[in-house]
Amino acid sequence: MSSPCHTSAMLLVFMALAVAGAEQSEERSCDVIGDESSESQMERALLKKLEPLSHMRFNVTVEKGKTENYIYHFRVCREVNSTSHDFGGLVQTDRQKGKTTVIGRINETQVFNGSDWIMLIYKGGDSYGSHCSGEKRRAVIMISCKRGVTASSFSIISEEREKEQECFYLFEMDSSVACPAENSHLSVGSILLITFASLIAVYIIGGFLYQRLVVGAKGMEQFPHFAFWQDLGNLVADGCDFVCRSKPRNAPAAYRGVGDDQLGEESEERDDHLLPM
Repeated sequence: MSSPCHTSAMLLVFMALAVAGAEQSEERSCDVIGDESSESQMERALLKKLEPLSHMRFNVTVEKGKTENYIYHFRVCREVNSTSHDFGGLVQTDRQKGKTTVIGRINETQVFNGSDWIMLIYKGGDSYGSHCSGEKRRAVIMISCKRGVTASSFSIISEEREKEQECFYLFEMDSSVACPAENSHLSVGSILLITFASLIAVYIIGGFLYQRLVVGAKGMEQFPHFAFWQDLGNLVADGCDFVCRSKPRNAPAAYRGVGDDQLGEESEERDDHLLPM
């Protein structure tokens, strides 16, 4: 009886470990500030637009003399280090001291946009020391439109920490996800022309196959409604002949040639009277 109990206990342990591993491997995503029910449709749409960037990592190094040497790590709506469980979406690493500071967290996200840009704000970072009244850090990432580029040019613009409040780190990057949808360059006339040409192609090809395979027609008879189009062509030609001719059909010709029957016999006298006697 002890063996089955031991096996069942082992199975339960393995299942618990698997569930725990699955929970740890599942990455957290951006959580907009406020209740989940208060998220606007625009915010949800913007987060969805940013999804193609969520699997990418961005780094930038900043060196200021010998005193400051930092690396900034950034991910879009994902934790930089998922094993830390700190919700850090933008993290600063001091290369000299080996210290890591969370600049902004993805569980306190704000997002809004303009015509060709998206601004992503991570709030709730680690507190400042002697700067900015000790408030929590926040990262502002400006994503500008650049067509044909998934993501590039991630860089830090400035760090505003001389104020008493509302200090922030400002970053920028280029991405096509911030670009507005391109309008169709086809005019209404072009669309109608393409539709008309497509219908004609379907009519000719479908009619040809029907005449050849079903009716068994040969030669020009394979063309759909050949007799109708032939008669229509003759009628159009007659109409053009009637409308476009500038003279009546029965009008006599302006010039008539002289026939041989109209020429009389040549006079024998001709120029004999001019000859000297």
